[in-house]
Amino acid sequence: MELEALRSIYEGDESFRELSPVSFQYRIGENGDPKAFLIEISWTETYPQTPPIISMNAFFNNTISSAVKQSILAKLQEAVEIHLGTAMTYTLFEYAKDNKEQFMENHHPINSTIPISSIISVETPNTAPSSKKKDKKEQLSKAQKRKLADKTDHKGQLPRGWNWVDVVKHLSKTGSKDDE
Repeated sequence: MELEALRSIYEGDESFRELSPVSFQYRIGENGDPKAFLIEISWTETYPQTPPIISMNAFFNNTISSAVKQSILAKLQEAVEIHLGTAMTYTLFEYAKDNKEQFMENHHPINSTIPISSIISVETPNTAPSSKKKDKKEQLSKAQKRKLADKTDHKGQLPRGWNWVDVVKHLSKTGSKDDE
């Protein structure tokens, strides 16, 4: 019943994602917001009598320090204790949305990723010399180019039937019994 309620409440909400019928993700904050984070809630078999599994291990949260993640999870666990025995997924998502600023007050983005520009600059020198040698094409003389252009159409393709045998001319050259 809670599943149907979540689907109807968050229908069309880009922040909500149903991973499976018992696992959900919600992005708190706008896309591109440095203080945005993603919460994943998974129901256990005995949910709501037992607490759901709350996780912040999504790749989206890589810039958040583990201390801030632990703080958020601890505050969400307090909310879980209060609502134990009732359907609480919606309540937890809304609680996180309402307290986003408080949750992220100690957040200082960590830059754990390598900038793309440094990856490109490292890779480029190694591959450039070998590709120059392979890119050399056969050079045609002016006469060869002209001859090729005369044989082909404007797209550089040979006309249809260029290699067909002309049956009529062939028969006339060999001669047939009708000609005698």
